[in-house]
Amino acid sequence: MALAELYTQYNRVWIPDNEEVWQSAEITKNYKAGDCFLHVQLEDGTELNYPVDPAALPPLRNPDILVGENDLTALSYLHEPAVLHNLKVRFVESRLIYTYSGIILVAINPYKQLPIYGDAIIHAYSGQNMGDMDPHIFAVAEEAYKQMARNNKNQSIIVSGESGAGKTVSARYTMRYFATVSKSSSNAHVEDRVLASNPITEAVGNAKTTRNDNSSRFGKYTEISFDQSYQIIGANMRTYLLEKSRVVFQSENERNYHIFYQLCASAMQPEYKHLKLGSAEEFNYTRMGGSTVIEGVDDRANMVETQKTFALLGLKGDFQMDVFKMLAAILHLGNVEITAVGDERSSISLKDKHLNIFCELLDLNCDKMAQWLCHRKIITTSETVIKPMTRPQAVNARDALAKKIYSHLFDFIVERINQALQFPGKQHTFIGVLDIYGFETFDVNSFEQFCINYANEKLQQQFNLHVFKLEQEEYMKEDIPWTLIDFYDNQRVIDLIEAKMGILELLDEECLLPHGTDENWLQKLYNNFVNKNALFEKPRMSNTSFIIQHFADKVEYKCEGFLEKNRDTVHEFHLCANFFQDSPVSISPFSSTINIKSARPVLKSPNKQLRMTVGSKFRNSLSLLMVTLNATTPHYVRCIKPNDEKLPFEFDSKRVAQQLRACGVLETIRISAQSYPSRWTYIEFFSRYSILMTQQELSINDKKQICKIVLQRLIQDHNQYQFGRTKIFFRAGQVAYLEKLRSDKLRHACIVIQKSVRGWLQRKKFLCIKQAALIIQQYFRGQRTVRQAITARALKETWAAIMIQKYCRGYLVRRLCQLIHVAAVTIQAYTRGFLARKKYQKMLKEHKAVILQKYARAWLARRRFQNIRRFVLNIQLSYRVQQLQKKMEEKSKENHSLLERLTSLASTHMNDMDTIQKLELDLEKLTAQKRTCEEKGKKEKEDSDQKILKLENQNKELQEEKKTLEIKLQEKTEEMKEKMDDLTKQLFNDVQKEENQRMILEKNFQNQKQDYEKEIELLKAEIKILKEEKSQLQNQIQQEIVIQDGLKTEVGQLAKQAQKIPELQKEIELLQTQKLDVEKQAQSQKRELREKMSEVTKQLLESYDFEDVRSRLSTEDLEHLNEDGELWFAYEGLKKATRVMESHFQSQKEIYEKEIEGLNFKVEHLSQDINHLQKLFREENDINDGIRLEVSRLTSENLVIPDLKQQVSELENQKLDLENRLQEQAIKLKEMSHRLHYELEGDRTQRRNNEAQNEVNIKEKEGLKVKAQQIEGMSNGLIQDETQDEVQSKIKQETTRLTVENMDLEEKLDMKDRIIKKLEDQIKTLTKSVEKAEAHVPASSKEYIGMMEYKKEDEERIIQNLILDLKPRGVVVNMIPGLPAHILFMCVRYADYLNDADMLKSFMNVTIDGIKQVVKEHSEDFEMLSFWLSNTYYFLNCLKQYSGEEEFMKCNTPRQNKNCLKHFDLSEYRQILSDLSIRIYYQFIVVMENSIQPMIVPGMLEYESLQGISGLKPTGFRKRSSSIDDTDTYTMTSILQQLSYFYSTMCQNGLDSELLKQAVKQLFFLIGAITLNSLFLRKDMCSCRKGMQIRCNISYLEEWLKDKNLQSSNAKETLEPLSQAAWLLQVKKITDDDAKEICEHCTSLSTVQIVKILNSYTPIDDFEKRVTPSFVRKVQAMLNNREDAPQLMLDTKYLFQVTFPFTPSPHALELIQVPSSFRLGFLTRV
Repeated sequence: MALAELYTQYNRVWIPDNEEVWQSAEITKNYKAGDCFLHVQLEDGTELNYPVDPAALPPLRNPDILVGENDLTALSYLHEPAVLHNLKVRFVESRLIYTYSGIILVAINPYKQLPIYGDAIIHAYSGQNMGDMDPHIFAVAEEAYKQMARNNKNQSIIVSGESGAGKTVSARYTMRYFATVSKSSSNAHVEDRVLASNPITEAVGNAKTTRNDNSSRFGKYTEISFDQSYQIIGANMRTYLLEKSRVVFQSENERNYHIFYQLCASAMQPEYKHLKLGSAEEFNYTRMGGSTVIEGVDDRANMVETQKTFALLGLKGDFQMDVFKMLAAILHLGNVEITAVGDERSSISLKDKHLNIFCELLDLNCDKMAQWLCHRKIITTSETVIKPMTRPQAVNARDALAKKIYSHLFDFIVERINQALQFPGKQHTFIGVLDIYGFETFDVNSFEQFCINYANEKLQQQFNLHVFKLEQEEYMKEDIPWTLIDFYDNQRVIDLIEAKMGILELLDEECLLPHGTDENWLQKLYNNFVNKNALFEKPRMSNTSFIIQHFADKVEYKCEGFLEKNRDTVHEFHLCANFFQDSPVSISPFSSTINIKSARPVLKSPNKQLRMTVGSKFRNSLSLLMVTLNATTPHYVRCIKPNDEKLPFEFDSKRVAQQLRACGVLETIRISAQSYPSRWTYIEFFSRYSILMTQQELSINDKKQICKIVLQRLIQDHNQYQFGRTKIFFRAGQVAYLEKLRSDKLRHACIVIQKSVRGWLQRKKFLCIKQAALIIQQYFRGQRTVRQAITARALKETWAAIMIQKYCRGYLVRRLCQLIHVAAVTIQAYTRGFLARKKYQKMLKEHKAVILQKYARAWLARRRFQNIRRFVLNIQLSYRVQQLQKKMEEKSKENHSLLERLTSLASTHMNDMDTIQKLELDLEKLTAQKRTCEEKGKKEKEDSDQKILKLENQNKELQEEKKTLEIKLQEKTEEMKEKMDDLTKQLFNDVQKEENQRMILEKNFQNQKQDYEKEIELLKAEIKILKEEKSQLQNQIQQEIVIQDGLKTEVGQLAKQAQKIPELQKEIELLQTQKLDVEKQAQSQKRELREKMSEVTKQLLESYDFEDVRSRLSTEDLEHLNEDGELWFAYEGLKKATRVMESHFQSQKEIYEKEIEGLNFKVEHLSQDINHLQKLFREENDINDGIRLEVSRLTSENLVIPDLKQQVSELENQKLDLENRLQEQAIKLKEMSHRLHYELEGDRTQRRNNEAQNEVNIKEKEGLKVKAQQIEGMSNGLIQDETQDEVQSKIKQETTRLTVENMDLEEKLDMKDRIIKKLEDQIKTLTKSVEKAEAHVPASSKEYIGMMEYKKEDEERIIQNLILDLKPRGVVVNMIPGLPAHILFMCVRYADYLNDADMLKSFMNVTIDGIKQVVKEHSEDFEMLSFWLSNTYYFLNCLKQYSGEEEFMKCNTPRQNKNCLKHFDLSEYRQILSDLSIRIYYQFIVVMENSIQPMIVPGMLEYESLQGISGLKPTGFRKRSSSIDDTDTYTMTSILQQLSYFYSTMCQNGLDSELLKQAVKQLFFLIGAITLNSLFLRKDMCSCRKGMQIRCNISYLEEWLKDKNLQSSNAKETLEPLSQAAWLLQVKKITDDDAKEICEHCTSLSTVQIVKILNSYTPIDDFEKRVTPSFVRKVQAMLNNREDAPQLMLDTKYLFQVTFPFTPSPHALELIQVPSSFRLGFLTRV
């Protein structure tokens, strides 16, 4: 669309203003093409008709949504007023001093210390992309560091700006950032030395000016070198154009270099007494500006800091004192008084105090120094002339000498700093930091400003080329057509200055002339450039100046002093040799003589090299600098001075605009505006402008295609935008146009909503009024009707009705009350009865429960007895089953024979069926014959009709015969029926009996089978128990051999019980024979039935002689029989009987076939079971064989026990004899008896304490024999020689010793007896192992004492298998938590049990070293750290729990108290383990933080889960996203999943709940701190909608805590600052009440943090309002009384103090078993 169409009502424009540069105005009337005036209204309400040129309309103002952007290139309208306004809003309102302008960082000096440079800020920017955070100097430094590491290319950061803009501070912060993020691993502290160079160079090169209290008076380029690991290894510094004139001259309110004032402030210190200094007001060179003190600066403290940095760089005290001598000499030289002697001479008094001090400090001749300060030597070809100087000349010579000395001193200090920062290795890459003066223009500009502006011209040219290079790369990457843009090329200005016959060359030429002057040089410039070069002008009103048109502005230079400064003239002093030579031999410049060369090289011999001028040197060094910068990737920082009064956060638009033009920011903006300055990713555009899309467009799946379609519809001119690969490029103003369309759409939607809401409210109000009117009408009409209808009679009737109603209602209410009362009483009665019955039932149940318990306990006792008996029976069955196997084989053979018999029966059955079929055929033949007979009868009937009369007599006879036959037939049929009924009944009875017997047999068989299966399972369990008992018995056999007697008796019992197995085998044989008998009976019954049926059929067939009947019956008789149907009925009955028999036989056949199949299946199943039983019995036989072998071995070993007993008894007898003899001698030796008594008492106490040492070797018993013999021999000696004193003393000693040993042996023997009895009892209890196995209690739980026996040489194997090679995932499943820790402690108990200090100490040391090693090797493995943190904690708790200290034994069981350590105090090791646990915990926390840290900002801040809460806004050159799909980003779900993973892993590893809560609290603190810190540094995130999203995410975290039952961990409280920040973003921020509410609610946020959030609050839409500065000041005033920390950022590295609570282990040590997966088979449970 046309630009003029945007000048519509309500839009805003910028119009020029004399004071504010630009002023905002709102258009009150639509502008039409051709109008000469634009109707606007200023912000103060003034109406104005502003004259406009249609070709150059005033610049449009950006929408408020775009104001305050981080990047100026994100503005839709890119021009000077937009840039100025954006910077002003950010600086004044939001208190943000940094802003991007494409690749430039604009830094405005706040003239106030801000809390945005701490280490927390550095860590927050480290690793972040440049556009992800708010603009900052650290972001530029991070970008340079990242590009260096990514591309292996050198980088440079160019910091420029005028004096007082903050260049030095910015450069210092960049170097500090590099030193912090690239800490070297060595102990050399190279970073500290690099940073230490700044205070030194600032002391000797910075001074106070009218514009800046710490102005750098030289240019500096510092190369920071990095190795291949990108760690700082050294640095190198280059300086440019030191302002030497400041040493001898300062303007008003300015100071000399800081080092002079630091020396004067420290003059009274003892080490500086010899310098003979005083206050700064005493010296000419320091008091000239009239300002010797800077407010807020302590020069003495700075001097101490300077000395420290000298020492840090390795510059020792001697060097420092030499430097201070030179500086003091300069100050004294400035105070040397030069007096005029006439008009042409001058002199210096030899008694001048300062001259003598100067010569003393530099070790010079005072007389010669006084002479040569007032004279100069002129050397000609023929002679040398010494010429006196006038006083002004002498003063100039003195000042020149001071400047020269300071210049050489400055260069030498820089050289020594570079030497201190040198590094031995090879430089891999470097980052250069250039801190150089910006473009300068003053009222009087001289040679220094000329050189500075020349340098800025070169830097601007380099900047322009770099900008276009980046633009070209961006366009090529996005496939956008590249077109050249016109820009200001300053090559002509550079040529004017440095080209051949340029300004500098003419200046050098004039300097070579003996009588060259500034006027002559200026005249040459006029002649060469005036009217010939458009960039050079001659002022109209001056002949001593010239004007150059620089890229920033026109500058007028005064030519006075150009030649002198370019020559850098110092007159030659005839004072010997080699001080300040151009190529000094010595490193130190502090020689005893001075020789300063002349500035007139034309008089020197022609073979000497001409001396270079300052301009030539500067041009060469600048060329070298440009070569260096062009070989690097540059990054630009433009420092801006907001005002000249140094007021904090005051914005002078004129001064800022001037500097923006000078530093090239506006030129960058202009270049960007000519192309496509606004760049949006497709996803940003879609999210922002989806409101402008139609439903049809939104239905398309490809968002990129949607964006293209929408833009083509909204913007008709396709030249106003371009589609790139990942971005859309817009020309200037198009984003503002889209924002206008968006706001219009929203405004229209708001109007529709308002219309509907207002209509609804009005309708609601109308309906309320209507309802009220109707009610009023109703009551009014009712009152009117009442008044019309009321009479006296009506009143009486009404009163009577009311009385009747009263009494009636009262009656009804009383009746209802009575009913309720009755009901309540009834309910109470039933309720009380119910409760009483319930109580009675409860008491009854308790009584019955007691009875049940009595019977249940009796049943349990019986069951225990039955289990014991079953155990014996199972052993008996082990022999019976072997014979069962043989009989089952025989049974299988018999089954085969049965099958053969069944097949034979089936064949006979088939034969019977064949006979039945033959009978059926005979019956059919009979029926056919019957039919033929009937036919014949009919024929005969016809014949017999004629003969009826003749045959009547015969008929009568036949009838009589018929009757007789019928009677006989009936008798026979009845007999047949009776026989058939008997047969069927007998048959069914037999079948039922057979079925019953078969069912009984099957049930018995199944029951027996189940019993056998149960017995097999019990045998399996018994086999397992026997295996365990075998291992236990082996250990017990090694300890005590006496136990084998019990085993022998047990084996004998088992042998006796095994004799019962044949009885079981006999029972099985009986069952098999019974089954065979039943089968035989069934077969025999079948045969009998078949025979009976065959007999019946035969009888039937034989009883009827059909031929006889036919012969005996005539046709008439047959017909008569057929008529009655009796014969046919009999025949049909016979047929039915035969069919029933056939069907019965068929069903019986099918039933028997099914039975046979079932029996076959059972036989197969039984054969499989038999095979299985065979395997089990083979295994059991193997085990039994092993047991028998073991028993035989033990029995052989038991043979030794009687001998040992006999020996013990003999020793006891000998002991008794010895005691008798000693008692006889006790009368003579009373004193000795008393001593023996005391010693015996002590030995008894010692014996009681050492009861645990019960394992005595056979060697000790042999030694006992030897000692007994010695006792006998010595006792005999005592009887023979009672009078010998020596023998008596020996006897006393030996008797005391032997009595003690005898007591010990006696005690040990008693212990042996008790152990033997105990083991015999344990052998008896082995029979109860089945019951214990069923109760899931280990059979030998009482046999272990919770120790692990190991050998000292196995320590390394234990540590290797249990610590170093152990994998957590294989341990945590189905095992007790802290199992390795418990095993380690059981080994510790064993070492304590042996009372072996070396063994215990060795084991504890290797254990601790092993844990340290595994933690070190897996320092980044979360699962391993969690596992060993848990086990170290359990190990520490075990050491406490079993230490024997009362405070740790309160929760122990009596058994656990018995397991306490007996001999050693391990409190020192407990402290070591506690420290190790803390170390593991903090490493564990670090690993968790490193894992979750990358997810926090994307999940908590950037990810938007709430619908309609998108906070995307336009961004500029620095993009955070470059594609539509960002599938790899983290979400809130990612954080919750990571937390759940941490939680589940800690729970699986058995981490204590208190430690788990502390870890979760630390993680939640990290989440809150990082999110809040990122919120402080991201202005784009400070919006109401983002506050809602943060609050939603916090609720997810709180829900997670609730789900994991971690509310008591105080983790929720750590999120309180973040929660309050989210609330602060959402709350209203307008009135005083709002400010008060904010102060009361935000108690967890500091004042600095609250103000930062308020200043950074950014509206997302035009309908939101910014926080006004007055409201921020109001809140700040309310918070002034708060005493809180001034820092902005939370310390994300802060760690809460961890506490390890004592939690006693509930697991009994004696029940712990070592899994085979641990590979610790060499350990033995004691």
